[in-house]
Amino acid sequence: MADATPSSASSAASPTFDEVFCGLLPRLYRRAVMLAGSRQSAEDVVHEAYLKLAARPQRFLAHPEPYAYAFTAVLNVARDAYRKDRRQVLVDAVEGVEEVGAGGAGGGAGAGPGAGPGGWDGGVERRHAEIEAVRLLRRLSHRQAGIVILVDLDGYTIDQAAKIMKVHRGTAARHRARALDRLRGYLVESEHGQAGR
Repeated sequence: MADATPSSASSAASPTFDEVFCGLLPRLYRRAVMLAGSRQSAEDVVHEAYLKLAARPQRFLAHPEPYAYAFTAVLNVARDAYRKDRRQVLVDAVEGVEEVGAGGAGGGAGAGPGAGPGGWDGGVERRHAEIEAVRLLRRLSHRQAGIVILVDLDGYTIDQAAKIMKVHRGTAARHRARALDRLRGYLVESEHGQAGR
C-alpha cells in the first residue's frame, strides 16, 4: 500500500496525453481552420491528428514543444485531406466559408449603432478578417501556409519553424518569402478588382 502512494503522486505530477492535447485544442482549431478552410473540415483534421498522436502518446509527451509536434500532425493531415479531396471532386470551398461566416456574424445585422470608427461592431470586422485570411492561406501550398502560420501568426523564428516543419532553414525562408510575395500579389489583385467595380 505504501508503494501505491508515490506512483499516484508521480502520475498526478505529469499531465496525461489528453490533458496536454486538450490544452492545445483552441489554438490547434484556429490554425486548422486556416489550413482546411472551414470549421467542419478543421474539426475533422484536428480529430484525425489526435488519433495519429494518440497512437504514440509518449512521443508527443516527450517532445520539448507539444504544440509544434501537434501542429505538424495537423498540417500533414490537412495536406493529405486536401490532396484526397482534390482528386475526388472540384468544389470552391471558400464560398461556403464566406457564407457561413456572414450568416454566423448575423448577416450584417451586427453592424448596428456603435459600429463604425472606434465603435464595437459585434465582432463582424474581426470575423471578416479571419475569413479573408483563410481565403488567402488556402491559395498557398500547405508548406507555405504552415511556415506563414508558424512565423507570422505563432511567433516562431525561421529556424524554429524549419525545425518544426523538418526542412532546411533556407527552404523554410524561401517558402515564406514566396508565400508572402503571393499574398501581396493576391491583395493587389483583389484591390484592383474592387476598384474596377
